[in-house]
Amino acid sequence: MDCPKCNNVVVDNNIQCSHCGIFFAKYAQYHSTQTEQPTVLPTNIKIYQEADEIHPLAALLFEDAQQNSSVHFIGREILFIGLAVWGWQLMSSSIASNTVGNSFLHLINLPFHEAGHIFFRPFGAFITSLGGTLGQLLMPLICMRTLLFKTRDPFGASVTLWWFGENFLDIAPYMDDARAGELPLLGGNFGHSSPYGFHDWEYLLTGSHLIQYDHVLARIVFVIGVIIMLLSLLWAGFLLFKQYKVLTTF
Repeated sequence: MDCPKCNNVVVDNNIQCSHCGIFFAKYAQYHSTQTEQPTVLPTNIKIYQEADEIHPLAALLFEDAQQNSSVHFIGREILFIGLAVWGWQLMSSSIASNTVGNSFLHLINLPFHEAGHIFFRPFGAFITSLGGTLGQLLMPLICMRTLLFKTRDPFGASVTLWWFGENFLDIAPYMDDARAGELPLLGGNFGHSSPYGFHDWEYLLTGSHLIQYDHVLARIVFVIGVIIMLLSLLWAGFLLFKQYKVLTTF
């Protein structure tokens, strides 16, 4: 073999070079520790993953953890079209027509309205009367929170936001009827023939000294509902567009 220092030819079983005098074992040990340098990772480089680049709010509203299949997409698309068409019918109708109150969805809102009266009864007569409206508004929000945080289904959450907006449209005719008392109430009663306090918004607006503004307030509530429903459709449409892009990529 050749000496690693002077390249003199030596016998393989020699432990020392006869020309330069080095001991092969010590030479190898010394130079191995010199050549092996510790690996130093750069501290000024951060490796970004996709999740790091997404704002938490954007991830909450637009990152879908549900099944991503063609059948799933078609089902959502049908639901979206149905909500858009139905929503347009409700939003384009007048408050006086009470189109929302005559739809089957009013029958779904009604139990939550009545449950709100019971739930808020410990807080006094005024809040008890307001509790009906609060009850039918809170239920869609509770469902939306569950879909966003528990099941990670933002599309489902957008549907419940549509329902939340629809409840504003459902409340508007009742508020608009505060002075007239012409709408049929639960049990076949009417506001003008029922005892004072039976009609929620007659009682609430009279107690707030705002009864003369019932029509104005009803229109404001109706517009709020329309805006919320439009935002929900924009949200749902964007999610469908994202899902379509994913499906067409593969």
